[in-house]
Amino acid sequence: MLENWAVPQKPEREEIKLRLRTAKERLSKQQMCLKEHGLPVLVLMEGWGAAGKGSLIGKIIKNIDPRFFKVATMENIGDQEDRYPFLHRYFVQIPEAGKFTFLDSGWMNEICMGRARKELDSKEYAKKVESVQRFERQLVDNGYLVIKFFCHISREEQKKRMDKLSEKKDTRWRVSEEDVWQNKHYKRCLKIFDNYLRDADSPVSPWYLVDASCEKWAQLQILEALCRGIEIAMENRKRAVLIPQNVFSLKKMPQLSEVGLGKKVLSESDYRRQLKPLQDRLRALHNRLYRKQVPVVICYEGWDAAGKGGNIKRITEALDPRGFEVHPIASPEPHEKARHYLWRFWTRLPKTGHIAIFDRTWYGRVMVERIEGFCTREEWQRAYREINDMESHLAHSGAIVLKFWMQIDKDEQERRFKERMENPQKQWKITDEDWRNREKWELYEEAVNEMIIRTSTSYAPWIIVEGNNKYYARVKVLETVVNAMEERLK
Repeated sequence: MLENWAVPQKPEREEIKLRLRTAKERLSKQQMCLKEHGLPVLVLMEGWGAAGKGSLIGKIIKNIDPRFFKVATMENIGDQEDRYPFLHRYFVQIPEAGKFTFLDSGWMNEICMGRARKELDSKEYAKKVESVQRFERQLVDNGYLVIKFFCHISREEQKKRMDKLSEKKDTRWRVSEEDVWQNKHYKRCLKIFDNYLRDADSPVSPWYLVDASCEKWAQLQILEALCRGIEIAMENRKRAVLIPQNVFSLKKMPQLSEVGLGKKVLSESDYRRQLKPLQDRLRALHNRLYRKQVPVVICYEGWDAAGKGGNIKRITEALDPRGFEVHPIASPEPHEKARHYLWRFWTRLPKTGHIAIFDRTWYGRVMVERIEGFCTREEWQRAYREINDMESHLAHSGAIVLKFWMQIDKDEQERRFKERMENPQKQWKITDEDWRNREKWELYEEAVNEMIIRTSTSYAPWIIVEGNNKYYARVKVLETVVNAMEERLK
C-alpha cells in the first residue's frame, strides 16, 4: 500500500482553509448525533515517529465536546501491561456508546516494531494480525466505528523534524529512541508497515493513508475521512447485520439430558480423604504458576443452587490470596452496558502468574440475555464466535482456560431451594428470581445445550460436572484444575 501509494494531490492553501472550516462544523454537529444514537467511535492514529500524530489528535479534538472523548497514548508498554494478553490494553480503552476514544499509536505499531526488531517471527506475527482482525470485526459487529489512520512521511522529512525537535530542551523529549531507530532502518520499517497495512486492511475497518508532510493538509484528510466514516456508520446501523460463521475447531459434547448424574457419587469420608491432598497439590502448583508466569482463567456456569459457590471456596482455600481474584458477575452497570458486552470481562482478566475465577461469565449473553430478551437474536447468535475469539486469544497468549458447567437435575434443584428457605443462614441465597428462572428450565436447557456445543473448542472445552452429589463435584473440579496446571507446567 505505501510503496505503491498514489499520494493525493494537495489542494491550494485557500481551498484547504475552506474545506477545514466545513469539516470542523460537520464534526461538531455529528457528535450530537453520535450521543443521541449511541454510536461509539474508536480512532486509531498510527504512523512514523515525528509524523505529528499527537498534534493532529489535538487539532481534531478541539471540535468535540471534552465530555465526549478520551485520548490514550499507547506507545509504551509498561511492565504490568506486558503481563496481560496482547489485546488487553486496547480492549479496556474502547469508548462508551456515544463517545470517542483516540489512540495515539496502538496495535499496529506494537506488532510492526516487534517484527522490525525481529522479536516476532512470521508465525507469531500472523497470529497477532489474525487476533487484531477478529478484535476489529467484533467491535464493528457490535456497532462500533473503528477508523484507522496511518500518517506517512518520507525519510528525509522524518529526519528533518527530529533534528528540529532535538534542537530545543523543551521538545527534545519528543524524539524517542524508537524514532531514531526507525529513521536509521527506514527501508526495513517501510516494508513491514506496508505488509501490515495490506494484511490488516478490511472492508469493515479499512486503513486511511494520510499524507502528513503538511499539518493542515493532514488534518483535512483525517477530518473528512472521519466525518464520512461517521455518516456511513450511522447509515449501517439501520441495516441487518450478517452473522459470521463459526470457524473454530469444536469438541463433540453430550446433551445435558445424556449426563448420568446418579452414578457420580462420593461418600463424605472419601471426600474428606481426597480433599486435602488435592488442595496441597494445588497450593504448590500456584507457586510454580507464579514463578513460570502462567495466567489461569476458571469459569463457572450452571443451574441456580448447583454448588458453584461451595466449589469455588474449596479452590480458593488452597491459593495464596495475593495471587487470585474471584469475580461474581451480576447485571452490568450503566458504564458497562454502554460498551461492548465483553469489555467488563477483559478488564477482569488476570496478569501472568495470577488466577481469575469467574462466578458466572460472558456466557450470560447466550443464556439469560437470550432467554430474557436483553439482547437481539442477531446479537446472541453472533456471540458464539465472539466468545470463541476471546478465549482463543487467551489460550494463544498462554493462559489456562477452564470452563465448568455445574449440572444438577430439576428435582435436586427444588430440594436445595427448599433447604435454603428453611435455613436462616442460607435464606439470602434464594430469591424470587431463582423460582422464576426455574419455570423456564426447558428454555434454559435448550440454550445451554447450544452454548456447550458451539463453544466447546479444542483450546477451551467445556467440562460438565455431575453436581447432584456435592462431594463428587468438588473433587472432580479440583482434580481437573490440578491436572490442567500440571500438564501445562510440564
